[in-house]
Amino acid sequence: MDVLNQILNINAGGAYGGGKAGGAFDPLTFAMKPQVVIRALCWLFSIVVFGCISSEGWVEKDGKEMCLYNNDGMACKYGNTIGIFGFLASMYFIGGEFMFERMSSVKSRKRYVMGDMGFSAAWAFLYFIAFFYLWSQWSSAPMPPLGIGAGSMKTAIVFCFFSIFSWALCAFMAYKRFLIGAGDEFTSAFETDPANVVHQQAYSYSMDNDNEQYSASPFGQPQQGMEQQSGMEYQQPTY
Repeated sequence: MDVLNQILNINAGGAYGGGKAGGAFDPLTFAMKPQVVIRALCWLFSIVVFGCISSEGWVEKDGKEMCLYNNDGMACKYGNTIGIFGFLASMYFIGGEFMFERMSSVKSRKRYVMGDMGFSAAWAFLYFIAFFYLWSQWSSAPMPPLGIGAGSMKTAIVFCFFSIFSWALCAFMAYKRFLIGAGDEFTSAFETDPANVVHQQAYSYSMDNDNEQYSASPFGQPQQGMEQQSGMEYQQPTY
């Protein structure tokens, strides 16, 4: 539940949901980050997918290698491809999380978050296709001799299904980071705009004046002086 709460409330106080650049590195804190934990699961699932297909997905028949997924070589190649690239990408993004806290440039963090969001969403979609593709081919495939390789083929399908949610969750966390960064950029741009600063000062000045009491009329003293002068006796000038 703590990890889920951290995923739903990603805000470490820095730009795009990251910590302050140049902070001290704690290996345990880094390993417990939701982005690192979920990415490690993606890495593990990718190993299982391409490991099962590459190890027992091919059998030799009449001098030719045949794929156990209904003799469809494209099915085995597709599963291997997304598994290998998912494995490499997971390692890249884990390293990116390590460097993310050391990125002092907001633009660099923005590019990383956008790349993470786009790639993770695309790979979740590719695993979605792989799950239905491999499942449909396996359901139509004959049982291999002695059932050798059947367990590995089923395992690859199951972990393709798990990978859909793990990569989609990575895309969701990157999207949350992007929203945090976009909000910070809008706030900083609004506060630093000279026109907005002038408007804010004028508004605060008018509010202060509304709270103050009305001062005396500026014509009060002249009128009082005129009344005093009118009360004096007229003196005739001497010639």
